[in-house]
Amino acid sequence: MADIQQVDEGAGPERDARTERRAAKLAKQISSFAQAHGGAEGQIAYLGQKGARIVLVGEDGDWGDLVAPSYAVAEQAVKESGITVHDDFDGEFANKVRTGPYEWTRMAGIQVGGPGNA
Repeated sequence: MADIQQVDEGAGPERDARTERRAAKLAKQISSFAQAHGGAEGQIAYLGQKGARIVLVGEDGDWGDLVAPSYAVAEQAVKESGITVHDDFDGEFANKVRTGPYEWTRMAGIQVGGPGNA
């Protein structure tokens, strides 16, 4: 009987280098957002197989998000960027978000009879 050995295709130096590059690129984007908005805070949300969503809220109330290929990459990126990370998107953190007409139109457009998304 042959000895069967399982190979993890996701491991190894090539995978590690790619992961490092992805985290560094996200960290640069996070830092750029923070710089443009007087600082930023974030929250990481697990998206399943699709990865993780990094929600950013600037000190000026503007917000945005990025998607990382995995939760670990998202954690590494926010750590490298140096922003404060919250466990949940609620309370004072959620209160910092400033929404505008675009967001309200999008939310209303989802409802039956609401305005269409322009």
